Amino acid sequence: MNIIDFIAMFFADYLLYIVGIVFVIILLVKKTRLMAISIAVTTFLARIIIAEPIKRIFNVTRPNGEPFSFPSGHATIFFAIAMVVFYFNKKWGVVAFVVAILVGVSRVYVGVHWPLDVVAGALIGILSGIVVNLTRLSLVKSKNKSVEA
Repeated sequence: MNIIDFIAMFFADYLLYIVGIVFVIILLVKKTRLMAISIAVTTFLARIIIAEPIKRIFNVTRPNGEPFSFPSGHATIFFAIAMVVFYFNKKWGVVAFVVAILVGVSRVYVGVHWPLDVVAGALIGILSGIVVNLTRLSLVKSKNKSVEA
């Protein structure tokens, strides 16, 4: 295995575990707890509520012959996280988007997704992040109005 294969495999399969550990840490820190909750809600919406039923409906075969390729669950999760992080911190959000792109490319590189799977997952993740953020801002705005009244 060469270095590019190793890096691709890391992004394709193992990075999600590290992200899980980071998520627990930001959930425990009061300053970043709202971001962690937003990430949890967004990834649940994107992956479980939207992407998983689409996988079952379309049942696209992966390049390696296994089922349920479309859309990419990894791309869905990583782009959802990136969108939420971007709303809370632009600098780290850009970093998160770069990581999400690397994950998407690595999923294609290691042969578990077609490019369209990754693009669809990215769109689902990004749109879910936008919806959750707009909902969060709307709730904050209406809470502030009720406090002022």
